[in-house]
Amino acid sequence: MKEKLLNKLNALFKEAIESVEEFRGELTLIIKREYLLQTAQVLHDDPELKFDSLRDVCGAERFLPGDRFEVIYNLYSIQNKFRLRLKVHLPENDLHIPTVSSIWTAANFAERETYDMYGIVFDGHPDMRRIYMPEEFEYHPLRKDFPLMGIPGSLPLPRK
Repeated sequence: MKEKLLNKLNALFKEAIESVEEFRGELTLIIKREYLLQTAQVLHDDPELKFDSLRDVCGAERFLPGDRFEVIYNLYSIQNKFRLRLKVHLPENDLHIPTVSSIWTAANFAERETYDMYGIVFDGHPDMRRIYMPEEFEYHPLRKDFPLMGIPGSLPLPRK
């Protein structure tokens, strides 16, 4: 399956793939942001690949200069019994990425969670608003620069 997948993607979007990694039998493709929708559509629609299950979308902070954040898509092809991880790196000064919720509806909730926790904006999302934190809360709690004990006074708490 791995060879079929890589051959097909290289034939269609060779310039989209920044790198390919494999760890413990699981394949990870790091792709460029501008090719995310095209790549996702092919992975979903191609009858041989058929990645019909988006298991999770999450953000991560790499804490590296340059592309500080990344969005990770965990995909599964039920037909092929094959897992694939897509990663897209994002620079701190441009945290916008297109939504894949039109391809996999399961992305809706997970993209909102990623927005709430990391501040990554999914352009074209049908309901891009916070999911855990209040809308007026100006911070994103899973960023590494967010204090572990929170920011005093930033969030009204119920009285004891």
